[in-house]
Amino acid sequence: MKESAIYHKSKKLGVLLPGMGAVATTLIAGVYAIKKGLGVPVGSFTQLGFDAHGTPVRDRLDLVSIDDLVFGGWDIHGENVYETAKRSRVLESDLLRQLEAELSSIKPMPAVFDQRYVKRLEAKEQKQGASWWDLAQQIKDDIAQFKIHHGLERCVMVWCGSTEVFIEEGSSHTSVRRLEEAMKMNDPSITPSMVYAYAALTSGIPYANGSPNLSVDIPAMSELARECGIPIAGKDFKTGQTMIKTVLAPAFRARTLGLSGWFSTNILGNRDGEVLDDPESFKTKEMSKLSVLETILDAEKSPELYGDISHSVRINYYPPRGDNKEGWDSIDIFGWLGYPMQIKVDFLCRDSILAAPIVLDLILLLDIAARKGERGTLEWMSFFFKAPMTQGTPAVHDLFAQESMLREAVDRLAR
Repeated sequence: MKESAIYHKSKKLGVLLPGMGAVATTLIAGVYAIKKGLGVPVGSFTQLGFDAHGTPVRDRLDLVSIDDLVFGGWDIHGENVYETAKRSRVLESDLLRQLEAELSSIKPMPAVFDQRYVKRLEAKEQKQGASWWDLAQQIKDDIAQFKIHHGLERCVMVWCGSTEVFIEEGSSHTSVRRLEEAMKMNDPSITPSMVYAYAALTSGIPYANGSPNLSVDIPAMSELARECGIPIAGKDFKTGQTMIKTVLAPAFRARTLGLSGWFSTNILGNRDGEVLDDPESFKTKEMSKLSVLETILDAEKSPELYGDISHSVRINYYPPRGDNKEGWDSIDIFGWLGYPMQIKVDFLCRDSILAAPIVLDLILLLDIAARKGERGTLEWMSFFFKAPMTQGTPAVHDLFAQESMLREAVDRLAR
């Protein structure tokens, strides 16, 4: 696959992150730590993974080096990256002190924010505008100035912001024309994440959505991405509990073991946990998490095994845990002659530590996909998401099937 003529070979790549909280700052600090030899990019497919032939992905693909990533973004708290990383308490203070100069030099721009959509947060810094349209133009101006300031030809954008309240797809989301009209009318069906997505695509920048928000998962954004010749991907980073779910469920299906119920609960104390303590934001996340089992375990094909599953998901805000999430699963399965069995999984994970390498992979793969001329929804990026976006086909949730799709994409991008 030849590189698109509209993308010049430029050494540096701009990385724009709406929502520079725990995930974004863990990513940025991690990249600088790796550059200084203070850590290893564990969890990154592009840095430590292999293609289907056993060749390291970083050797197979013409990826931008992490040494050449330039970070910027937006946030509501008015802190630089070093200050936010300290407050988030994901990484140890000793490591952060060694990166203080680099991290302190990155100050987020004021964000597009509206508390109607993330009710548990309050903004210290935010943009003011007469409409969503006006705010989108301000984001586009920020992007243009960022590129000029750093001498960049290319950027990618990955949404690392909070989960917005649940919004159903409506008439304003059906076409680019209706989307733009709704933005100019300040329609409440438009959300801050959509404003960033619109600004990115109309600025020629690939966009990935790391939250369960609608964001780019609407017909209008798919149309816009195709028109602008830009790849998009999403949604909701697949990190802890859902990753385990997409491993175990295929095993049950492969062994034709039945499933009666799956109860999942989480305790989490970071900003994400606080946001999800609001029922309207939790509903958005719940829809993302609940979509997994029904597609892996086909009740229509195997009603005797999966026709009556009780599936529940809970998230509990528990401040003492900070970013160290505990995901607990109680799974009721049955085997020969219907005899019941149980599996218990207690995953004590670090949410941002699992998410950061996903963001890095999305950055590098979005960039090379754009350079190779791919446009619209990239279904082969399903590996990285809880609720993968598709182009009208059923989403694939099985982690191993997703891995095969990803490796096939590596082969294609390497041509």
